[in-house]
Amino acid sequence: MAERQIAGRSASPGFACGSVHRLAGGGRERVPTGDPAREAAALSDAIGRAMADIESLAEKTGGDAADMLAFQAALLGDDELSRPAFDAVAAGASADKAWSTALSSEISGYLASDDEYFQARSADLEDLRDRVLTILSGGEADVVPPGAVVVGEDMPPSKFLSIDWHAGGAIVLAAGSKTSHVAMLARSRGVPMVVAAGPAIVSASGEALVDGAAGTVVLDPEPATRDSFESRRLVEEAALREAAAVLPAPAATRDGTTVTVLINVADPGELKSVDPAHCDGIGLVRTEFLFHGRGSLPGEEAQFGVYRTIAEWAQGRPVTIRTLDAGGDKPIPGLTIDGESNPFLGVRGIRLSLARPEVFRVQLRALLRAGVYGQVKVMLPMVTVPGELEAARAMLVEEHDALVAAGRKVVMPPLGIMVEVPATALAVDRFDAAFYSIGSNDLTQYATAAGRDIGAVADLADPLHPGVLGMIEHVAAYGAASGLDVSLCGDAGGDPDVLPALLEAGLRTVSVAPAALGRTKLAIRAIDLASGAGDAA
Repeated sequence: MAERQIAGRSASPGFACGSVHRLAGGGRERVPTGDPAREAAALSDAIGRAMADIESLAEKTGGDAADMLAFQAALLGDDELSRPAFDAVAAGASADKAWSTALSSEISGYLASDDEYFQARSADLEDLRDRVLTILSGGEADVVPPGAVVVGEDMPPSKFLSIDWHAGGAIVLAAGSKTSHVAMLARSRGVPMVVAAGPAIVSASGEALVDGAAGTVVLDPEPATRDSFESRRLVEEAALREAAAVLPAPAATRDGTTVTVLINVADPGELKSVDPAHCDGIGLVRTEFLFHGRGSLPGEEAQFGVYRTIAEWAQGRPVTIRTLDAGGDKPIPGLTIDGESNPFLGVRGIRLSLARPEVFRVQLRALLRAGVYGQVKVMLPMVTVPGELEAARAMLVEEHDALVAAGRKVVMPPLGIMVEVPATALAVDRFDAAFYSIGSNDLTQYATAAGRDIGAVADLADPLHPGVLGMIEHVAAYGAASGLDVSLCGDAGGDPDVLPALLEAGLRTVSVAPAALGRTKLAIRAIDLASGAGDAA
């Protein structure tokens, strides 16, 4: 076939060459039994097996990946989701037709919703539909060959996590967004990914060359195109070696401005491949990983053991541990609230912790005890009003005093807040916190009214928007004037295209994914703040 070039959007950098593998859909034919009772039993069994598969995958992955899978498990475990299918079976429909019709109707409702959160969750529902249909039909799950370029309309997190990426490969989606969960997973694992490639990609076949950074795909490449691609790939490999070479050195701009570079940790397992001497500490520990893949909520000893391990790994460097940030797109069965019309604007983060003090206090006790083993700092997510900070501080003091009275060794940690709500950013001087960390992903989402997972509005969710940068500059200026630390975590901190503007706005501390550590230091070296524009060389 003739060479075809397709332009999409970059979601994860990197180069890949491989055979195209089209994601298989569900809906395989099966022979119905004709007995409503047996059909209902078959559907119930298939749902149970699908849920077990998802929960097993969550236990193996941990971190943010487990959060994403927990959302799918919570959906599948909701009786309201499956009720229409069981009603149809009772009326004489086959299990597979009833499930397909019910889920497809639900998916259509999600896509038609004015709520961007529900639009983004349609891919999760499609995955659940196809998983159950595959089990009902007795078919095998779609197996992706090693090194394949996987194409499809969209991809749920569970599908990404079921693929072995060690042999290479890439993802090219007709839709999707660079801020979706799958894109975040792809970046963290170094899998090239292109989104918004258009509907033609779904029917692609043959060989594909993927340039994740440029957001381009070439199908059935000519020899000259292949040679050009290989040359660019070699240049990229050289850049990666250059980034690795600067890891041991402190980060500083070309004009000598020192920048503190911390890392984000979603799972303690990530630390095994990181030398603590290569970073200035940990700017964000996402404690949600402790609350998934378990039969019950983690107790004080379980949490203390993990926090202590992380604190000791840092070897005296600061470790900022965020209290549980559940809710939104990170539900936890038995803890978060089901059925909220807009979970991103609902009871999440510190709001949930204050609503469930019996759970929050367990975490605070574990953090107080872990402080003995390192420079632990505690950070509260989704803070909107000063009263939330003060209520959490009061609980922290109470638990500290109770542990001291019981003869336990504890250290009172500095208590800071995430700045991810625009109202908080604009009124940051009202919050008596020990430090501030700007959550660029949520701050950008809320400020631009553009959902993180919605491809159609991906261009609007821009951290370089003057309104977003204005809030970042405001918070950074307050920190400098008051002598309080201000950092930024989230994707913007590790984006070479955004870093100059962040430093020009006054930030001097960023926290990035471990995989982006060398690349971030290299990008900082190319920035010249002395020019007054923060331009990269």
